[in-house]
Amino acid sequence: MIVRVLTVLRRLLVHEALRCTSTVRWVARRGPHAVRAGATALPYAAEQAFLMYTMIFVSVIETIVLALVIPWPVVHLTLLVLGIWSIFFAVGLHASCVVRPHVLEADGSLRVRYGALVDIRIPAGSIASVTAHRQEGGGTGKSQEDGSVVVGVAGQTTLTVELTEPVAYTRPLGRKASTGVVHLHVEDARTVAALLRSAVAETR
Repeated sequence: MIVRVLTVLRRLLVHEALRCTSTVRWVARRGPHAVRAGATALPYAAEQAFLMYTMIFVSVIETIVLALVIPWPVVHLTLLVLGIWSIFFAVGLHASCVVRPHVLEADGSLRVRYGALVDIRIPAGSIASVTAHRQEGGGTGKSQEDGSVVVGVAGQTTLTVELTEPVAYTRPLGRKASTGVVHLHVEDARTVAALLRSAVAETR
């Protein structure tokens, strides 16, 4: 139990650090993270942009209002700190999704990410099929009853990658898992699906 708690705390600290560095990278316009020469970035964050900006705006207004109406110093300070943290959390989460897109590597392998929370590496030889279709439901990095994993955006995915053999990955809070099917969200799914099929075919 203690080991599990420590693992979760370590993962949360890592996520927090990566959100901070992602925000700096986003503000500095340094481009996508870990997209090497010959690789192709596959963005996915645009679908959630409106929702994230709305959350940030609401958090700013809420923080200002509470700072003005709460008279008790301890409660005032506590809510102010929580409000500021929630703003930076939302900004960092969206920034990490922008600067950490999915990546189609030069060797045809696929790196599926959701900000700093999910990072699944799929070798080209393990990709059996790629299908573009919109699908609702499922949480980010959550395993489904059928053994698949969902890496969605705004509660939906647009691409399904079926594998010839399961690949291992780490869930957001540190648990190890494996999957044979990955549902993910990408912008312009049909173009990405064709690109993936072509890349995989070239490696075989």
